[in-house]
Amino acid sequence: MTRTKVAIIGSGNIGTDLMIKIARLSVALEMSVLVGIDPNSDGLQRAARMGFATTAGGIEGLVLMPEFAEITIVFDATSAGAHARHDAILRRHGKRVIDLTPAAIGPYTIPSVNGEANLDAPNVNMVTCGGQATIPIVAAINRVAKVHYGEIVASIASKSAGPGTRANIDEFTETTSRAIVEVGGATRGKAIIVLNPAEPPLIMRDTVYCLCEDGDRDAITRSIAAMVSEVQSYVPGYRLKQVVQFEHFGSNRPLHIPEMASTGRTEFTGLKVSVFLEVEGAAHYLPAYAGNLDIMTSAALKTAEKIALRMSQGAMA
Repeated sequence: MTRTKVAIIGSGNIGTDLMIKIARLSVALEMSVLVGIDPNSDGLQRAARMGFATTAGGIEGLVLMPEFAEITIVFDATSAGAHARHDAILRRHGKRVIDLTPAAIGPYTIPSVNGEANLDAPNVNMVTCGGQATIPIVAAINRVAKVHYGEIVASIASKSAGPGTRANIDEFTETTSRAIVEVGGATRGKAIIVLNPAEPPLIMRDTVYCLCEDGDRDAITRSIAAMVSEVQSYVPGYRLKQVVQFEHFGSNRPLHIPEMASTGRTEFTGLKVSVFLEVEGAAHYLPAYAGNLDIMTSAALKTAEKIALRMSQGAMA
């Protein structure tokens, strides 16, 4: 298959890690241009050393480059606020867009859950690093026992959070919460992110709490294990930290959950399922503690490769 040429907007941690992954790992994509706004950024300098075209002129600079005409897919690794303008410009030029910000203009896409569903969309949204790590678990539980409430806590090393990530904290919680419902299948979702300043930095840790219908605990455990294996196929450092925890709440001892008030059911009876995860990064750019980069860029790469294959098959049909 002829490799599909791509560009990345954003020369920070996420964009640089994604660039390295495409260059080292992808047989379907060809890295063409890295776009930034700071000519002295490490990402742009590294791209130039690797032989890729660069511009510090933002998206306007990209559009003016001769390479732009041959680019099919553009990744946006900037900020939610900037993405709306980028998306409008890129769509006018007929480019396919993969959004690594929490802007959520396009449909939420998590490869292990709904990776085949949005391959024809002009813009797909990769939710957030926390969403990529935890929503597969919510979906795995939901396919066995209906999840009424899903809550996730994503803890990442402060050193792995660049300016874009820090600027998007509110969007992170809102986008992830919505995706817990829309992709994970929960009736209601809540997301929390923690920037951990510990030294030395700790790897990404994620906790998933689900309140679901009483169901077969062995079947839930098997479903989670199968989902973990699926995510590991594109994020090798993704793993369960300990065995799945179960707690039953009966009518004589219901659990009170104020966050479920909008569902009309604040007194919960059924199973509480607790899942503890960690994500070790592949250290393509930042050290292995930056699993939040790894799961986001790996998911985006997986999605782009599927889109490229779909487009290639369509061209041959």
